[in-house]
Amino acid sequence: MSGLKTFKLKKLIVIEGVNDKQKRHKINLIDGLIINREDEQNRWVIEAYTTADYIDFFKRFEGREPIQLQVKITKETNPPALFTTKMIGMNLMDDKMNVLFIGTIIDERMSNIENTLQRLIKEGYEGEDLLQQFKNSL
Repeated sequence: MSGLKTFKLKKLIVIEGVNDKQKRHKINLIDGLIINREDEQNRWVIEAYTTADYIDFFKRFEGREPIQLQVKITKETNPPALFTTKMIGMNLMDDKMNVLFIGTIIDERMSNIENTLQRLIKEGYEGEDLLQQFKNSL
């Protein structure tokens, strides 16, 4: 196993999919880390340290996967990264708690391209019309 790279977690948003709609929950962090495990599956560990007020919120996600997270790493000004994860731990410590996730980073550009194509196909475009509409969407 190669080395681990650890970064400061600056922002965490849990994205909850409700049908075709997404509900975004910004978590107020006390502290947090994100670790690139640099393993063969390219997995990352995300640890959020927050207040115990979030215990019921996070309990809803136990055993549920995938859980999409949007995070900012190191600085608030960095672009957000999107991860698909599962919760691997939750610990209550008096009035604070930590939550641990493990997952992989999603290439957001690829995800956006796929979403655009899916939308155009749903709208009934095909063949050359699909290609032209897709080019217009980029």
